[in-house]
Amino acid sequence: MGIRKKTNKNPPVMSHEFVIQNHADIVSCVAMVFLLGLMFEVTSKFAVLFITVQYNVTISSNGPEETVNHFHHGIKDIATIFFYMLVAIIMHAIIQEYVLDKINRKKHFSKTKHSKFNESGQLSTFYFFSFVWGARILLSENLLSNPVSLWEEYPHSLMPFQMKFYFICQLGYWLHALPELYFQKTKKEDIPRQLVYIVLYLAHIAGAYILNLNRLGLVLLVLHYFVELLFHVSRLIYFSNENRQMGFRIWAVLFVLARLLTLSLSVLTVGFGLANAENQGIDLATGNFNILFIRITVLAAICLTQAFMMWKFINFQLRRWREHAQSQPTKKKPVSSKNKTKKDKVNGVNGVNSHAADSPKAKKEKSS
Repeated sequence: MGIRKKTNKNPPVMSHEFVIQNHADIVSCVAMVFLLGLMFEVTSKFAVLFITVQYNVTISSNGPEETVNHFHHGIKDIATIFFYMLVAIIMHAIIQEYVLDKINRKKHFSKTKHSKFNESGQLSTFYFFSFVWGARILLSENLLSNPVSLWEEYPHSLMPFQMKFYFICQLGYWLHALPELYFQKTKKEDIPRQLVYIVLYLAHIAGAYILNLNRLGLVLLVLHYFVELLFHVSRLIYFSNENRQMGFRIWAVLFVLARLLTLSLSVLTVGFGLANAENQGIDLATGNFNILFIRITVLAAICLTQAFMMWKFINFQLRRWREHAQSQPTKKKPVSSKNKTKKDKVNGVNGVNSHAADSPKAKKEKSS
């Protein structure tokens, strides 16, 4: 699959530059090995562990003739997550090469806008796909119409195929973000920021999956992904036209509401629903982790994460307001209309840049 970038340079084989330029083809070959393993009886049992969802349990619903397949988690899921991490790397390269790079060449973005456009382009695609898929699972499982099901009949160790595969793909995607820091040549100053949110995603998704809080985790993920999708779509629109900032205002309101709703659902499910459940105690065989220490740990992790996100959000808004105030012209003496128009264009008054770091003009003014 020819998805490597065209370049006039021919770096040495297996050098860092060679791996970065051809990482999608290398990963494609690795994934193809697992697919080819399905064709041979000797290797098919091994390859199936990576490609198909494991731990199938058949349950009779309305008699022996009608059966429903459910799944639980286990150590073999690590192999499946690894394979779909490879798939995520390949999809990342396809979107970058055939969509985002073509738009970048047409728009001629600055280096700062170029990296942020790529980030928002990749994440908006993932958030849209995950939100639509997750919302469909919520509707099919009637989790929205019956909120009590978030904690009733806990532990929810058995999942339908779509829910388990959803969590497998989520973990695979956020794991793929770690090698992408190397493949995309991420700047050293940007790596800590990206590592923080990658680790937070992995910790929360894996925690909900392992502790059998998959229903609560799915609801919170869909809610969070919707708000994040709005932000990154708004940023893409802003890059095309800096006067269009309405999306950021809507996102700011929904961001705060999402944090409050996340805390409310978490406290209602873990703090009240599971606390009043009859099946208290730890039972690894049934997947029950309903004890006080784990409930407090889960709530503490969610509350601290929401507080951290609000702190980052407030700092982001304060920085925008300061940049907006600095971009306004000082009115000390009257200026002719012709000179005033030129001055306004230089300072960005005719379309204030909400992200001053994205604008080369704003950087120049700030350094001076």
